Amino acid sequence: MKRILGIDFGMKRTGIAITDENNIIASGLTTVPTRELMDFLIRTVKEKNVGTLVLGEPKRLNMEDSHSSQNVRLFREALEKQFPALQIEMMDERFTSKMALESLIAGGVSKKKRQQKELIDEVSATIILQSYMSTL
Repeated sequence: MKRILGIDFGMKRTGIAITDENNIIASGLTTVPTRELMDFLIRTVKEKNVGTLVLGEPKRLNMEDSHSSQNVRLFREALEKQFPALQIEMMDERFTSKMALESLIAGGVSKKKRQQKELIDEVSATIILQSYMSTL
């Protein structure tokens, strides 16, 4: 079975999550500097047998585009060119950063570690991926 990869795209860094081989559990994989993202994805899609990419779609509360929506659309276009055989899905990412922080607090992660934005991005990608999986 092909895995599903979740992406919380950011201009500086991007959180990545992936499913297990049976597409039952979403887990944080890493956070990648965005300038290295495409090379990372090319390797990971091949190594991890990925069939679907789920990209967080930034929206405002009223469902209008946010300030980063255009960057995400451009990134999606680049993904479609690089991976024409993959399914690329968009998933609402509103509140994922807040939910990520709350889950880290609930999980007992120290305040110092919670301040690492890389960890928040990785957990946000996991939440995006879990949200997508719940729609299947």
